[in-house]
Amino acid sequence: MSQPVPVPHGLPMDRDAGPFDPPREITRLRAARPVSPLVFPDGHEGWLVTGYEAVRRLMADTRFSSRQDIGVLHVPYETPGMPVPTEPSPQIPGLFIAMDPPDHTRLRRRLTGAFTVKRMKTLEEHIIAITERQLDAMARLTPPVDLVKEFALPVPSLVICEMLGVPYADRETFQVNSAKFMVKDVTLDEKMAAYGALTAYLAELVTRKRAEPGDDILSDLARQDDLTIEELTGAAFLLLLAGHETTANMLALGTFALLEHPEQLAELRADPDLLPGAVEELLRYLSVADTFYRYATEDIELGGETIAKGSTVVVSLLAANRDPQRYDNPDTLDIHRKARGHLSFGHGIHQCLGQQLARIEMRAGFDGLLRRFPTLQLAIPADEVKLRTDMNIYGVHELPVTWTETAR
Repeated sequence: MSQPVPVPHGLPMDRDAGPFDPPREITRLRAARPVSPLVFPDGHEGWLVTGYEAVRRLMADTRFSSRQDIGVLHVPYETPGMPVPTEPSPQIPGLFIAMDPPDHTRLRRRLTGAFTVKRMKTLEEHIIAITERQLDAMARLTPPVDLVKEFALPVPSLVICEMLGVPYADRETFQVNSAKFMVKDVTLDEKMAAYGALTAYLAELVTRKRAEPGDDILSDLARQDDLTIEELTGAAFLLLLAGHETTANMLALGTFALLEHPEQLAELRADPDLLPGAVEELLRYLSVADTFYRYATEDIELGGETIAKGSTVVVSLLAANRDPQRYDNPDTLDIHRKARGHLSFGHGIHQCLGQQLARIEMRAGFDGLLRRFPTLQLAIPADEVKLRTDMNIYGVHELPVTWTETAR
C-alpha cells in the first residue's frame, strides 16, 4: 500500500542534497510512491516515475509514446513566455528521439551501422590521440584553467565533428546555439531562434554532402535518396547535440565528483584497470541526462497505479539509478560497484545510439587526465562551482582547476 505523500506541484528541481544527488523531495517521493501523480504548472495532472523497475518497464513499453505530435505534452516546470500547450507540437523530421515505430525504426536503422561496438573499437586509438592532444594543449597553460573550456567540451566536440563531418572551425556556432537550446528557462522565441540557427547551418551542410559526399556519417546518410534534406537535418541536429553535450558534462562533472572523493580518485590512479567499472559507476551516480517525457496513448497500469490516456509522464533516470531497491548504498560513489544495468543511456528502443562512443571518450578522458595531472585539484571551494541546474543536461558551467606539475 502506498504511504500517503503530498502530490508535488511542478517537478522538484532544487539540488538541495548536494551537487551530485537528486533533489531531496524526489528521493522522498521514490521511497513513498515510485509512480507518483504530479501537478504541472499549467494544471495538467500527470505522473512522475522515479523507481528503477517502473522506469525500466515504462521505457520498454511503446504505449508510452515519445512523439510530440499525437497529444499535448506538458512541461513540468515554469517556462517564461511559453504559452500553455493546447495542441500537439508538429513532428520534426529526422528527430528520431521523438518518434515511435515504424518511423523511429526506419531512421534509427540507418544509423546503427555507424555506431556499432566494432566500429567504435576501430576509432578508439584515434579518440585517445585527440584526447592526448587536448591534454598537451592544457598542460601548456598556466593554471588555474577552466576544465570545461580547455578539456571537457573540446574532446567530444572534436570527436563528433570528425565522425559526422562537421567542420570543427564552426564549433562557435553550434556550441553557443546548442547551449542556448538546452537552457530550461529561456523564452520560447530565444529557444526557437537557437534551434533555427543550428538547423539552417546543418541543412546547408547536409545539402553540400548530398552533392559531394565525404567519408563521414552525414555523407553516408546523405547518399540515401529516400531521406529528405529535412530528415537529414533533424538527424544531424540530434547527433551533434547529443554527441557533445552529454559527454562534455560527464567529463566535467565526473572530474568534480572524483576530486570530491579523493580516496576513490587515489585508487583509480593506482590501478587504471578499475577505469571501465568507474566510468559505469560515474554514469549511474551522475545521470546527467536525467529527465525524459512520455505520452500515455491508452490507460496503462504501472507500479500499481493507472496512468490515464493523455497523461504526460515525467521519468527521472537519476532517481531510478539511485533506487536502493536496485543498488546497495546507491548514494555512495563506489568505483568497485558492478553498476551495469544502470539507466543512464535510457532503455528500450530509444537507448542511446552513441553509448559505446561515450564510454570510449570517458575512459580516454579520465585516463589521460588522471595520468597527466597527478596533482589536479579544484581552484575554488566546491560550493562555488557553478552547477547547470538551469540546463536540460546537468553538469557544471565551469570547473576551475589547478595543478603543480604535469606528467608526460
